[in-house]
Amino acid sequence: MRNQRNPLVYLTLLVSLVLSIFPLYWLFVVATRSNDVVGQFPPPLVPGGNLGENIQRLFGPEAEEAHFARGLLNSAIASVCVTISVVFFSSLAGFAFAKLRFRGRNALLISVLATMMVPVQMGIVPLYMVMVKLGWQNHLQAIIVPFLVSAFGVFLMRQYAERAIPDELIEAARLDGCTTFGLFIRVVAPALRPGAAVLGLFTFMGTWNEFLWPLAVMEADNPTVQFSLSQLATQYYTDYTLMFTGTLIATVPLLLVFILFGRQLISGIMDGAVRS
Repeated sequence: MRNQRNPLVYLTLLVSLVLSIFPLYWLFVVATRSNDVVGQFPPPLVPGGNLGENIQRLFGPEAEEAHFARGLLNSAIASVCVTISVVFFSSLAGFAFAKLRFRGRNALLISVLATMMVPVQMGIVPLYMVMVKLGWQNHLQAIIVPFLVSAFGVFLMRQYAERAIPDELIEAARLDGCTTFGLFIRVVAPALRPGAAVLGLFTFMGTWNEFLWPLAVMEADNPTVQFSLSQLATQYYTDYTLMFTGTLIATVPLLLVFILFGRQLISGIMDGAVRS
């Protein structure tokens, strides 16, 4: 007998979809308008024709103090470098903790996980002192190097490797004379691809949206994209169309990354659901 689906389920999904998409749509609407419509009631719900002009203003002399183009470039470089590093080292460490047997493995894993219990805000002051000692203030490496390894990434990949890689597959590769690193490259890495895509997506989004640490260690003439957006919001006169246009442009890379890795993300979630 065919299952009858409750229309209330579809109605709930439709309402959730509208509530999720509407903020992005309203962001786009304001970015295509002028400041005259910001305070209108009821607010306009149809896009205007000022998007190109607002983008030119955002990258022009009017918003020169925000250094938005430099912020985009800095955030892109930092996000890509941190994402590649976190995915690579977390996959290596996760494989080691899940499938390799060595003395002190559990104690080392616990010490890594214990670092996740320390709030990020507590480490800002000592980390800032280290950056000052190294002379990395207002340099791009200050927002890259401290985040090249992630305890959460190690834990995530360890849990994924525990389920995704059969012990028999590793033993067969060992019998064929495969080295440990060769085993990782040829056998483990392809099996970890869905989990690595999930971790890469989360890491890229987290690095791109990071605000507190760049605000502490970078200066206004060399910002990240979130720092630049804060500069747009703290000027003497708040230009809401510039703020919304900058936010719209800053959202585009996140959408592109999600589109590129969305299939792997869904595959990783479904794989975990099936295995559980």
